[in-house]
Amino acid sequence: MVKIIIYTGLSLPFDEAKEILDSKDNIEVIYKRPIQRGDLAQALKENPNIIGIIDGVFHQNSAVGHKEILSVLKKGIEVYGASSMGALRASELDTLGMVGIGYVYNQYASGEVDSDDDVAVMLDSQTLEPLSEPLINMKYVFENAAAENILTLAEKDELLAIGKRTFYPKRNYAQTLKESSLDDTKKGELIDFIRKSKDIKKEDAKDLLRHIKQVIA
Repeated sequence: MVKIIIYTGLSLPFDEAKEILDSKDNIEVIYKRPIQRGDLAQALKENPNIIGIIDGVFHQNSAVGHKEILSVLKKGIEVYGASSMGALRASELDTLGMVGIGYVYNQYASGEVDSDDDVAVMLDSQTLEPLSEPLINMKYVFENAAAENILTLAEKDELLAIGKRTFYPKRNYAQTLKESSLDDTKKGELIDFIRKSKDIKKEDAKDLLRHIKQVIA
C-alpha cells in the first residue's frame, strides 16, 4: 500500500484534485486542508510514503517550518511542493531533498520572486474559496500579455507595481486596473486576455499531482 498525503483545497479544490489522483487498489490518497505548523508531526503518525504540499497558511497561523519538512525527508518520505507554500518551501529545500514542480517553484528557485506575499491570498476559512488574487498569477498574466503585445513593458511594470503595493487581501484585477493609467480600450483588451488566461497556481497544483501519479505508476 502506498499512502499519499496532499495539502491543498485553495489552489486546487479537493474534487478537482481527486479527478487527477485518487485512492484505488493499493494506493491511498488523503487530501487535507492547507498545511500549518505542527501538521507534519501528525501526518507522520499516518505513515505516509509521499507528501505533497500545495497550499499552506502564511499569516493566519504559523507556517510549516523548514525543520519539520527536513525531519520528514530524513525518514525517507518523499516530499513534493508546488503552487503556493509548497513552491516556496521547495525552493528553499530543493538541495536537501524536497522536489519542486512548476512555474511558481521556478520563479522562487531562480530568485525572480522572493516573498511569500507573491502567493498569499485571502480565503474563506470554511469553503477555502480564494477571495483575492495572488500576485504570482498577476505576474504570469501581465508578462504573457506583454509578450503578446497587449501591454507595453512600461504598462506591465506599472500594473505589477500596483499589485505589489496593494495589501494581499485586497489584491484583485479590477482594483489594479482601476488604479492604472491604461485607457479604456487597453483595459478592455486586457480583461479579455485575463479571462482566457490560466490560473497558474492551479495548473502547478495539477502538475504536482500528475507527477506523483507518474512516480507511483
